[in-house]
Amino acid sequence: MPAKTKPEPPPEAPSNCPLCPRLVAYRQANARAEPTWFNGAAPSFGDPDARLLIVGLAPGRGGANRTGRPFTGDYAGELLYGTLKKLNLSEGEFRADPNDGLQLKGAMITNCVRCAPPENKPTPAEIATCRPFLTSRTEALPKLRAIMALGSIAHESVLRAHGLKPTAAKFAHGVEFELPSGAWLVSSYHCSRYNTQTRRLTTEMFETVMARAKELAFA
Repeated sequence: MPAKTKPEPPPEAPSNCPLCPRLVAYRQANARAEPTWFNGAAPSFGDPDARLLIVGLAPGRGGANRTGRPFTGDYAGELLYGTLKKLNLSEGEFRADPNDGLQLKGAMITNCVRCAPPENKPTPAEIATCRPFLTSRTEALPKLRAIMALGSIAHESVLRAHGLKPTAAKFAHGVEFELPSGAWLVSSYHCSRYNTQTRRLTTEMFETVMARAKELAFA
């Protein structure tokens, strides 16, 4: 008999995903401390016909872990969603509330790790364990033409999700690389509070990279 093939995971992890013991323990501790929060594997957010997929690292404890929507409720979301609006990739007003009615147009946001990690630092094993969801997420977007990775870990995870080694394209702000799928990978420094306050990443730098990612996505 032929060997059974392992079924592909869905594009979204279950809210109570059991795969990473440390992240499960942290999620349960957060649920005890803040029972009204989302406290689960944060789902992707955006247009199912997205041509542009934006990939972050992981939910922040008081961000997507609290609200259930990527980059919603923490500082990084202000620059990210503000730039999406400026580039006409969203409709409505971002109010850092998942019930604000905001919709993305031709874009989707996800994370390479779906559960909040302690100190915002997932381990290499946790990143690898969650990667099949990223692979399935990209494969479930039939019109996908560009992926914008926020930070080096997201950059490397996107490469590995496409069967490549990190050496295939070294991370740098503004780097562009054509993936085996034909989609383009465009990477940026992460839009974190630390990067913006130290001016490693300025608003202009971020807008320029996202504008380029949009250009490739809609070419």
